[in-house]
Amino acid sequence: MRKLLISTLNGYRRASRWWLSVRGRTPADDATARVVSGEAWAEFCDTLKAAGAALSYPGTPQGALDQAEGYRYLSRLARAGLEAFVEHADPARPVLHRVVHETAKLGSDNPDNHYLTAAISGALEYRIRGQRGTVAYLAFGTQHGGYGRNGGLPPTGYLEASELELAEDGTFEIIVSARRHPGNWLPMTAETGALIVRQTYLDRATERLAALEITCLSPEARPQQLTPQALEEGLRTTGMFVAGASLLFARWAHGFQRHSNTLPLFDPERSNQAGGDPHIRYYHSHWALGPDEALVIEATPPPCQHWNFQLNNHWMESLDYRYFTVHVNKHTAVYERDGSVRIVVAHRDPGLPNWINTVGHSSGTMCFRWVRAEHHPQPQTRVLTIAALAELARARTSVAEERGS
Repeated sequence: MRKLLISTLNGYRRASRWWLSVRGRTPADDATARVVSGEAWAEFCDTLKAAGAALSYPGTPQGALDQAEGYRYLSRLARAGLEAFVEHADPARPVLHRVVHETAKLGSDNPDNHYLTAAISGALEYRIRGQRGTVAYLAFGTQHGGYGRNGGLPPTGYLEASELELAEDGTFEIIVSARRHPGNWLPMTAETGALIVRQTYLDRATERLAALEITCLSPEARPQQLTPQALEEGLRTTGMFVAGASLLFARWAHGFQRHSNTLPLFDPERSNQAGGDPHIRYYHSHWALGPDEALVIEATPPPCQHWNFQLNNHWMESLDYRYFTVHVNKHTAVYERDGSVRIVVAHRDPGLPNWINTVGHSSGTMCFRWVRAEHHPQPQTRVLTIAALAELARARTSVAEERGS
């Protein structure tokens, strides 16, 4: 449905440009008329209004909390889209900025990640200068298009910090280009339109982010002054981003309900096409718990760079990790003596380690990740009553007391 919508709109744009040329008008002339008349703004508002259909997609919860979060989600997507496609849309003067963060969330955003993005073009060349910092995982990716421009965000290049040539003081330079360069090189293709940087914490309290800046090196590139055509394109792309992203993840959330309270492996190719990290294996799913139920997740982490589990709302937004414990990772987890980990999703503290707070939700989505793991064990899940969970807590306490004596 979403691809059909984008394809139809692209076809309409091509037909409109042809008709304008027949009449002796240019797209710039038409954009000027549409901006001056207010038609471009009206179309943007109409697209935002139409995006509200995602809140009634099949399987979508209709309770007050979920619907309130859904409308907030649309407003967050609009804010993020305007930042990306109106304010920072010039690939000749790229700006590394945060589209996804604590109050703008998308596609099961990782609470351990600090995301940065910038508009770039495969026809130009760039240099990223940085200082490595101490954050556990740092990776750079180039991507084809965007949610508002085509059918997804397939990767066109990838470079991890472990592959970087660093100076003694931790500084580095990366050339971003379609043409191969010696040293630190991040590939692009002619279709590349976006740069994404992922920085993943093990411990936010002690780790330091990499300091980064990007510069366009192509001498022919000039800063773009705002034009009616650029504004109209930015508004249109923002509208399509809000409508496209919300519909895409509403479809995902609906599909996850088929395997609620389990964590099957998510198709890696499907993840990559939506902008996922190619070195991560994702286990996306849906969860639903009654007031006296808890979800127990058990796994034995393999040797890996990172892993985590997080709880999301229905819209695939991570729950508010600023104020509530809604995720656990390789560093923060409490492990069993055999190296396994038990995670407990419950509405109230069960007195067990690795408790994940549902923050007033009775259902939503969830995600388990292995990052650069030697193998990918299947997380096991089971739903227990609160009474059974309490018995599990008592048994654990007894074992601990016996060991202490």
